Amino acid sequence: MAHRLLRDAQADGWERSDFPIICESYLGDNPYVRMLRAEYDKECKICARPFTVFRWRPGRDARYKKTEICQTCCKLKNVCQVCLLDLEYGLPVQVRDTALAINSNDAIPRSDVNREYFAEEHDRRARAGIDYDSSYGKARPNDTILKLQRTTPYYKRNRAHVCSFFVRGECTRGAECPYRHEMPETGELSQQNIKDRYYGVNDPVALKLLSKAGEMPSLTPPDDETIRTLYIGGLIAE
Repeated sequence: MAHRLLRDAQADGWERSDFPIICESYLGDNPYVRMLRAEYDKECKICARPFTVFRWRPGRDARYKKTEICQTCCKLKNVCQVCLLDLEYGLPVQVRDTALAINSNDAIPRSDVNREYFAEEHDRRARAGIDYDSSYGKARPNDTILKLQRTTPYYKRNRAHVCSFFVRGECTRGAECPYRHEMPETGELSQQNIKDRYYGVNDPVALKLLSKAGEMPSLTPPDDETIRTLYIGGLIAE
């Protein structure tokens, strides 16, 4: 990327933005949030292009959060710039695409040159007023999406990291320690890859949710389409 420093940032498609595209959960419950904004501070972890990075603390007891991917990659998948979960349903990409029958694994190139050209082409279309060519927002949510979606902010994502000294039994700060005194999670959920989550492949969190969805009871429509009777039970009369 060193040779690109000699070129014009705007002409090169580097991203400059005034506000991040993030989940409501990462804003915290405090209506006043102070953000640090740094132009071209990091490379996007998907397309490797420099972009404007935002860093903030969503609450007094929360850890600092920052954007991980650029807004171009964010809009292409309709995901949060921090957690890469779907902005509308709060679900991993793999769960959303599987439930809505959207095949987007091959939509974004994987190679460096093709991926960069693809992102710059979409930026050019956006500046020209042409909407992103995306299937997201066009498919209606089905029963699986409605059962798994998160409808309220989940502020536990902002909790402090686990204290590594506590895990080793060496933390001496006690209640004054700014980190969590609990044992970390182990297993597949602790081995997550940001690119796998973005492209929707081999995501352990998504596989767990899909397994949960398969165990949920569902209503099967009768073969006789003339049947219009619906029974509702278990209600308490007041």
